[in-house]
Amino acid sequence: MSHSNIRLGIIGAGAIGNIHIQTFSKVDGIEVVAVTDAYLPLAEQRAEEHGIQNVHASPQSLLEDASIDAVVIGVPNKFHAALAIEALKQGKHVLLEKPMAIDSEAARTIVEQADKSGKVLMMSHQMRWTGLSRALKQRIDNGDVGHVYNAKAGWFRKKGIPGWGSWFTRKDQAGGGPLIDIGVHMLDLSLYLMGNPKPVSVYGTTYAEFGPNRQGIGSWGTPNWEGYYDVEDLASALIKLDNGATLSLEVSWAAHAAFLPEEPFIHLMGTQGGVAIVGNNGKYVTHTDNEVVETDITPLEGEEDRILMSRHFVECIRDGKQPITSGLSGYTNNRILDAIYESSRSGNEVKLNWD
Repeated sequence: MSHSNIRLGIIGAGAIGNIHIQTFSKVDGIEVVAVTDAYLPLAEQRAEEHGIQNVHASPQSLLEDASIDAVVIGVPNKFHAALAIEALKQGKHVLLEKPMAIDSEAARTIVEQADKSGKVLMMSHQMRWTGLSRALKQRIDNGDVGHVYNAKAGWFRKKGIPGWGSWFTRKDQAGGGPLIDIGVHMLDLSLYLMGNPKPVSVYGTTYAEFGPNRQGIGSWGTPNWEGYYDVEDLASALIKLDNGATLSLEVSWAAHAAFLPEEPFIHLMGTQGGVAIVGNNGKYVTHTDNEVVETDITPLEGEEDRILMSRHFVECIRDGKQPITSGLSGYTNNRILDAIYESSRSGNEVKLNWD
């Protein structure tokens, strides 16, 4: 880069893209210089709101702009792979929204292109960067938990189906429902806190009891009543890992889930202690003198999660570092998601080969 600031382009000017624009405006060393969207008036609106220099008529036009160093891709899941691969071919660093791709085959092609390009490929998993997640990771790294042998994670929304009939609820465009939407966050954070063990087998089941009947609809996204719903609204899975640990994952967009808070949760059970997140609260539990002792975990201080994540992206570009949320982590998540869906279809356990 011949200029002092990293020049960033935003592909996708919707809610997520706008969050990235606002976040990067607070990060030193990077400047949002271009934006595009399938609905061009929205891109023009964002440019006017945030003082962005250039509005490109298409993603391809933005990617071919040699003055742009890096891009954020925040578009429907179906288009992640094609845009990420083209961005890497054009010599751009990539911050890619979750999930990495619509399936693991597409995710693998992104990773292969990143390896060829030598550019930074980073997944946008901001939950790793919260003060509470960082505090739990510190506890685990300090040895307070020991070997994490069992974990439970999930996120139950009782009435939260987004954009009924839009791309959110169409398998060919989204890849799935709550499992690939919010479940991927909980999966990613759990594996990270557990030390990134490899999944070796998966057993899962999915259900669609609300969406097909136009029930359980939430406030996120714009409904398309001319569209359709062919994804799950609840998923449950057991994942076995190569270090002997197990992870159970349960997520929903809509469910009659009494007593379950509508907040993300993770419980990690180790040989020396356990840590847990439920919403914005954290706990550490252990045995002292044969008594169970629970203490609150205080979130680590610092800037908010998305700013820390965005700053990490800048550091990886500047220093040539591998991101904490690497392309491999995104591919691993997609492998597990695919296996859960396949297990639900077949009724059988799915074993994962990493050779």
